[in-house]
Amino acid sequence: MDWSGSTVYVVDDDDAVRRSMTRLLRAAGCKAETFASAEELLARAPISGPGCILLDVQMPGMSGIELFDRLSEAGVALPVVFLTARGTIPMSVRAMKDGAVDFLVKPVTEDVLFQALEQAITRYRSETSSRYARDSILARIERLSVREREVLERVLQGRLNKQIAYELDISEKTVKAHRGRVMEKMEVATVAELVHLCDVVGIGVQESAD
Repeated sequence: MDWSGSTVYVVDDDDAVRRSMTRLLRAAGCKAETFASAEELLARAPISGPGCILLDVQMPGMSGIELFDRLSEAGVALPVVFLTARGTIPMSVRAMKDGAVDFLVKPVTEDVLFQALEQAITRYRSETSSRYARDSILARIERLSVREREVLERVLQGRLNKQIAYELDISEKTVKAHRGRVMEKMEVATVAELVHLCDVVGIGVQESAD
């Protein structure tokens, strides 16, 4: 895996674990930052990627599960891999259900650990790419005027220019002009591309009631 530019934030109250993980990760070409408690990680904010969090469960003060919940509530996008010596099945089930990438039990082999971290970093990159794409599309939609948005909605419904003109009480020539600006601002060349972009951000075809 290409670890370049990635950081693994290791949160574990065991100093020996933090040291060994730092050596292991740096030898693999990955940056590592270590924290002895959940509170230390929270004080480090902002926490950003690309990367992931390697998180112990049982720690003095705030537990790993509680930290996981806090990070989710705060909208921290970094995926979490749990690594613990004292995990339980209900705990692992809950963590995975809430979105953890994996729940590993110490001692763990290097291969298993790296596989989980690779999955976490890959997820981060994929989700970041998806968010960027969505934000880009929404920014384009924001550039549309109210009238252009009305035309867009009807294009998505499959209306012909003359039908849009009738519904909006404007000329067909004006519809064509608005439609051209919609395509330009949305940065697409075909209606199929336009439909796809709108589908990505959840703007689908909604037929109006007659």
